[in-house]
Amino acid sequence: MNRLRQVLDPFLLLLIATVALASVLPARGEGARIADMAADAGIVLLFFLHGAKLSREAIWSGAKAWKLHLATLGTTFVAFPILGLIIGRFGIVPQDMRAGLLFLTLLPSTVQSSIAFTAIARGNVAAAVVSASFSNLLGIFLTPVLVALLMQRSGSGSLISLSSVEGIVLQLLLPFVVGHLLRPWIGGFVTRHKSLLGKVDRGSILLVVYAAFSAAVVEGLWSKVSGSELLALAGLCIAILAVILLFTLALGRMMGLSREDAIVLQFCGSKKSLASGVPIAGVLFPAAAVGPILLPIMLFHQIQLMACAFLARHYGAQVDDKKDSE
Repeated sequence: MNRLRQVLDPFLLLLIATVALASVLPARGEGARIADMAADAGIVLLFFLHGAKLSREAIWSGAKAWKLHLATLGTTFVAFPILGLIIGRFGIVPQDMRAGLLFLTLLPSTVQSSIAFTAIARGNVAAAVVSASFSNLLGIFLTPVLVALLMQRSGSGSLISLSSVEGIVLQLLLPFVVGHLLRPWIGGFVTRHKSLLGKVDRGSILLVVYAAFSAAVVEGLWSKVSGSELLALAGLCIAILAVILLFTLALGRMMGLSREDAIVLQFCGSKKSLASGVPIAGVLFPAAAVGPILLPIMLFHQIQLMACAFLARHYGAQVDDKKDSE
């Protein structure tokens, strides 16, 4: 039971409960308008906190490993999207899900779990902080651009409209910049109240998910998705993760990275951020389309946690065994 709790992310259970609530009691009419406003406010708060939590000291301390960071960013924003485009050519799942899979591959890396798994595996934690944080920062700019370029070409979406650009600026960039500029004054508060702010962080995501799936359910989401299609989607998510894990392993060896840096490349390069994906999708896509778009990243989120938790413990045990034998 303890191992199950370590592997199964409690936040995923909250996400499933939120989707179930939206499926049974979707927001309609005035309730939908209020839910959308609350979701928008949650997005602003989410990126404000992301900006306030970004430490300049951590960035400078690990920025020396620039080859590692370029490899990680290349995996996140080049290798992943290429894989997403390839998978999009096969009609294994419906078009909306293929669009979600492509969107998944365009997202930045996670921060907290990438750093945590790197630490468990005895990797270069300072470099992981830089790679994961920089990936998230660039994702605010790069993900919308990649959506505009690649989802248009693949037929999965449309070019970013003026209203989407305004949403990106007002809901993502501006709160992030303001939060970071205010860090000298609120950084201490953020550090002292990490657990409370983490709840606010996740609560904001749940608000966006509820509003998105409510709109999708009203449009008939579950009448268009079968159980076999969900299983196929999970299989594709597993396949994507397996390919990227093998790719980062091979790339680290080809570059001659140290064991510690190779771990950073694998864990930071193989992750996709649910925390960034949910609000970005809420800004870029129509309300009714966000639900299907988010299904792949919600599945991938749990799959990556289970796989990387196993790998991190395996790598860490290797180091412990080596020390015991010396």
